[in-house]
Amino acid sequence: MTAPVFVVEQVPGGPEFVLEGPEGRHAVSVKRLRAGEAVVLTDGRGHWADGVVSAAEGKDRLVVTGLTGILEEPRPAPRITVVQALPKGDRGEVAVETMTETGVDAIVPWQASRCITQWKGDRGLKSLAKWRNTAREAGKQSRRVRFPEVADAMTTRQAAVLVAAADFAAVLHEDRGHDSEPLATVPLPAEGEIVLVVGPEGGVSPDELAAFTAAGARTCRLGASVLRTSTAGTAATALLLGRTGRWS
Repeated sequence: MTAPVFVVEQVPGGPEFVLEGPEGRHAVSVKRLRAGEAVVLTDGRGHWADGVVSAAEGKDRLVVTGLTGILEEPRPAPRITVVQALPKGDRGEVAVETMTETGVDAIVPWQASRCITQWKGDRGLKSLAKWRNTAREAGKQSRRVRFPEVADAMTTRQAAVLVAAADFAAVLHEDRGHDSEPLATVPLPAEGEIVLVVGPEGGVSPDELAAFTAAGARTCRLGASVLRTSTAGTAATALLLGRTGRWS
């Protein structure tokens, strides 16, 4: 079994570190780690250190020794960003969780015109915080040391700017009458930025589709079946990770 991951503000460069607070409590009281077990300390930004538990003290103090020094994971290439339309209920957190576990690099909440959910005021801030916390926890669970960035919510115009700057961009579009290409066969860059747009349950509107294609996006499909917005991004990310060699 791989070593559990715990988040620290700054990865320690020295041979010993005391993990305290919520992360220490999780390690001692929830994971029940004991002396001799391996752990990974990371800042979630690609830096980490391997270590070994030397002692568990009280309910929230874990003493870690034998630290390897600060290591750094190279930035992934190509980098994959999913522009995710806001799903209903808790499906947004489900989408963030599974995309994080799969390996997405960035997630952009998108207020599409056909979204039932609206992020406004305090509700929007609270929902964004939930997405970011979900990405952090899913990053830990999946043993990542570089967690996906969750951006502020974007409008269609803002997302189109992101699409225009990408080395490859695609809009997942399930309309059988539309001339969409299989995502499994379109040419992909070996490096740079890939941006994937996932629409809401009601689909991407004609105006939104026009804005994205004008910015350089291709319209693509995953297969014959139609996936929910909360699962389409995960399936597409897995396909891209396999095709680009990042899962090799």
